[in-house]
Amino acid sequence: MIRTGTARRLLAAAHLAGPILLLLASGACTRSPQHITTPSLDGPTIQSDNRVVTIEGGTIEGTVSRKILFFKGVPFAAPPTGNRRWRAPQPVIPWAGVRKAATFGHDCMQVTETSAAVTPASSPSEDCLVLNVWRPADVKPGERLPVLVWIHGGAYVNGGTSTPLYDGSAFARQGLIVVSANYRLGRFGFFAHPALIGANEGPVGNFGYMDQIAALRWVQRNIAAFGGDSNQVTLIGESAGGDSVMHLLTSPQTKGLFQRAIVMSGHGRTHVLGGFKLSGGTPQEPSADQIGVNFAKSMGITDTGPRALRALRDLPADKVCGDLSTSWLLKYALGPLTYAKGAIVDGSIVTTSPEEILRRKEAVKVPMMIGTTSQELPVTFPPSKTDPLSYFGPNTKRARALYNADGILMPSDIYSTVGVDMTMHEPARFVAHQMTQAGMPVWLYRFGYVADSLRPRIRGAAHASELPFVFGTLLARYGEAVTERDRRTEGSVNAYFANFAKYGDPNGAGLPTWPTFDPERSDLMVFTMDNGPVVIPDPLQGRLDLVEQTATAWRQNPAAR
Repeated sequence: MIRTGTARRLLAAAHLAGPILLLLASGACTRSPQHITTPSLDGPTIQSDNRVVTIEGGTIEGTVSRKILFFKGVPFAAPPTGNRRWRAPQPVIPWAGVRKAATFGHDCMQVTETSAAVTPASSPSEDCLVLNVWRPADVKPGERLPVLVWIHGGAYVNGGTSTPLYDGSAFARQGLIVVSANYRLGRFGFFAHPALIGANEGPVGNFGYMDQIAALRWVQRNIAAFGGDSNQVTLIGESAGGDSVMHLLTSPQTKGLFQRAIVMSGHGRTHVLGGFKLSGGTPQEPSADQIGVNFAKSMGITDTGPRALRALRDLPADKVCGDLSTSWLLKYALGPLTYAKGAIVDGSIVTTSPEEILRRKEAVKVPMMIGTTSQELPVTFPPSKTDPLSYFGPNTKRARALYNADGILMPSDIYSTVGVDMTMHEPARFVAHQMTQAGMPVWLYRFGYVADSLRPRIRGAAHASELPFVFGTLLARYGEAVTERDRRTEGSVNAYFANFAKYGDPNGAGLPTWPTFDPERSDLMVFTMDNGPVVIPDPLQGRLDLVEQTATAWRQNPAAR
């Protein structure tokens, strides 16, 4: 659905920046003597004190607070520095003694953009491949808890796991083990160059996705030491994290690494960020390695052999990072591309678009929750900004009746509204259709609640605004402005997500029934402004039907674009 051609990629990127600037975007642990184990070379073990756990690399000690045991800054790979820069994650470097895991490690290298929602608690660094674990302080002997693995958003250029918004305590109180993992961002995470390809050091390009996969594999090998069940792993992500989940869901490299998936504002059709081939590009459609050459030249590195690779790896981290941020996207159309901005079609992790894999019924077959917010983020846009409804071709009249029946909206407003439908709402429904047809249960939602302190100046739920409700971290986001109505919404949203992670079904006692998605109906769960969670026919059905019809026509006749 994203238009072809570099110019169109740049236009989408420029429009992405503004809204993001405002948002972001095994043994059981027990004291019972008969279950005490001692460290061995055979794998992760639990000590007599359940705050002390031996995992790959060594022994770590967690902290208990308010009946939650947490471990922060736990390495799951070696620091990707020096000769490990732009290599697949390497094994953890062992440590001696007991490593305190009381504070977050570094977030990955980035231009820090703070806001009330995502203020980091850690400084960025290239040495960032760490994860965090939350679990109930007391677990019954032999119990294996379901696991929720979180992938943060941030347009693949910022974000991290240290923000208080992503604290896993509320989920842990509901009987889950929560894991949040950092992954390389910007040019550290998505980069190629002829010298790097020629070095034959391993896979090239999607280093950020490699980190995410490495974290999932770490969970498979180590989570039993925390009392977790490696056969009950739910993968969840929002925005770029949701896009990551879609790419991992449709990757041949991830089978068996997770059993459930939650996609929040994650598109699901094309590569909404990135999509460049690894190599073999043209001046009109550059490949990732050509984009890497552009960056190298901007740093005065013109060679494409081993000397170039040494020079690139010798660059200070802040030079590699440069000014990559969500605001950088505003300048993206100026000059040669120097950053691939997301998924690279490498033929290994990413073989084609999520849409194609879904249509072939080759995606990982797992139960799914998927949804968007009511006032979403547009990234994909119609071809014409001055006449956006012309995108619908012979159905332009019908589109006008759906998008501007009163004739009072400006073209720019219509442009953004159609863009939101193309970027988020229709792709979420498309994914729900495809996964249901593949035989998997899917629960489709739209989050429309606005915190009381933001009313009435905010008309709908902005991109990423559901996060504190999902994580149960409203106090971290709104402080004393939290109302009882806010808390009720927080409670229901957190419970639905926790139930899905525990049982593969969001329904539970005290919650309105949420039926699975039915392709023959338009019903979805809406978290409303004033009436709580309600299952209703989708009020956007007519618009989304038209967007889907047009996308299908364009797919069948690309020349019509």
